Amino acid sequence: MNELEQDRTLALAGVFQAATLAQQLARRGYADEVPMQASVRSILITDAVNTLSVFEGLEGILFGLNTIQEKMTSPGKPVDFEVARYVLDLCRLQGKLARDNVMVETISNRIADIQKEFGGQEEITNHAYAAFAQLYRDTISTMKPKIIVQGEHGHLANPQIVDKVRTCLLAGIRAAFLWGQLGGHRWQLVFGRKTYLAHAKEIVNRLRH
Repeated sequence: MNELEQDRTLALAGVFQAATLAQQLARRGYADEVPMQASVRSILITDAVNTLSVFEGLEGILFGLNTIQEKMTSPGKPVDFEVARYVLDLCRLQGKLARDNVMVETISNRIADIQKEFGGQEEITNHAYAAFAQLYRDTISTMKPKIIVQGEHGHLANPQIVDKVRTCLLAGIRAAFLWGQLGGHRWQLVFGRKTYLAHAKEIVNRLRH
C-alpha cells in the first residue's frame, strides 16, 4: 500500500465514520464521543499537513477504519444497508459538488466564518452544531440525492439531535470530497471492497505498533 492508497482509505473511513455517527444519533439519540468530535472538527481543518491529521491522528479515525472492516465483511443487515446508502449518497453528492465551483466557494467561505467564531473552542457546542447544520441546509441539502436519515421519531424531533445529524452529514461530505480529490470513485465501493478492507486492516495494525 502506497501513501496515496493509505490516504484514500483514510478519507473513505471518514465517510463511513460520519455516516455511522449520523445513524447512531438518529437511532439512539447519541453518538460515540471521540469519533464524533474528530469528525466534526475535521470540517474546520482546511490546511492539514496530511490526511491522517485531518482526523487528528489514528484515534480520531479508528472508528471509521473499524467500520469499513465491519460493514464490508459482515452479513447484510437492515442497519448495514442504511449506512451503505448514506455512504453512497454522500459520495454521489461529492461528485456533483466537485463540479459546482460556486457551491464549493460558498461552503468554504461559510466554514471560514464558523472557524473564526467557534474554532478556538475545545468542545463542539450546540451553537456550533447549529451553525454547521444551517450550512448543510443552505448548501448540500439543496442538492440531489437528498439524504433521508431514518431513525426514531423521538430523536429526530429533537432540534439539537437533528443539528448533530446534519453536522455529521457535512463531515461526511468533507471526507468524501477529500476522497474524490485523492482519486476515489463510487464504483470503487462496489469493485474495490476487498482492497479497501485490506488497506483498513493494514493501517490499523501498522499505526497501532
